[in-house]
Amino acid sequence: MTSEQNKPMKLIFNYNDVFFSFYYDNAGGCTHRSREYAVNYVYSGRMTLDNGKEQIHVEKGECVFIPRDHRTTLYKQPHNGERYCGIYLMFTRHFLREMYNLSGKWNIAADTPKLEVRAMKLPRTAELASLFASMTPFFDPSVKPSDDFMQLKLQEGLLALLHIDPRFAPTLFDFNEPWKIDILDFLNRNYMYEFTIKDLAHYTGRSLATFKRDFRKISELTPEKWLIRKRLEVAYEKIAKEKKKVTEIYAEVGFKNLSHFSTAFKRQYGITPGAVRN
Repeated sequence: MTSEQNKPMKLIFNYNDVFFSFYYDNAGGCTHRSREYAVNYVYSGRMTLDNGKEQIHVEKGECVFIPRDHRTTLYKQPHNGERYCGIYLMFTRHFLREMYNLSGKWNIAADTPKLEVRAMKLPRTAELASLFASMTPFFDPSVKPSDDFMQLKLQEGLLALLHIDPRFAPTLFDFNEPWKIDILDFLNRNYMYEFTIKDLAHYTGRSLATFKRDFRKISELTPEKWLIRKRLEVAYEKIAKEKKKVTEIYAEVGFKNLSHFSTAFKRQYGITPGAVRN
């Protein structure tokens, strides 16, 4: 999870891929990218997920399913006088493969479709309520659970999902290697997000070495410089043609602060963003 705005005061404890988080103030959100499937339960406070197209509001006692490689901005905030506390269960590829093999490889009908790749709020079920009720004692940092107990809770969480919708089975138990996807197409759709080179290789289905080799075939720039140029080009269009305010678009195109954006913009175009708009 990478901070995109003011960093809130928080504590996060990881117990064998089960995360207990505490947020103590009301500061901003963070962009979340998980390479694994996950479920996030709100014990107190509230959470909002924003993927740029829709918002999902998760209240106290509710939980949300987050797909693998899904990018969204999470706002975890106090509500009704209670700080945000949440439990995040991460289902790694290794864990899912183990569960798939241990269970006799499940009886998944060949015509069962997969879920649409999007975050979704889960219904309140007895299985989920029982699961998270049994985990709340571990919000006390002095009470550390054993790894095998947390492993059991991950298994319970997986079973709860499979009982909610049969489409979870072919979705979670898909172990195919990722296809290579077009690098430029991916970057043109996702230029506004922060990526490391390893991230870009992963999301485009390549090893790090292969990604670097393939990128050199399409640009003389480094991936980092390509992304900055792309962001500036989009920003120029929004300012010059759409007459958007500079304060409205710098974060929208992927810059963390206005000063950095203005400096990069003037270096690229020899004029300030404000002058272009005027």
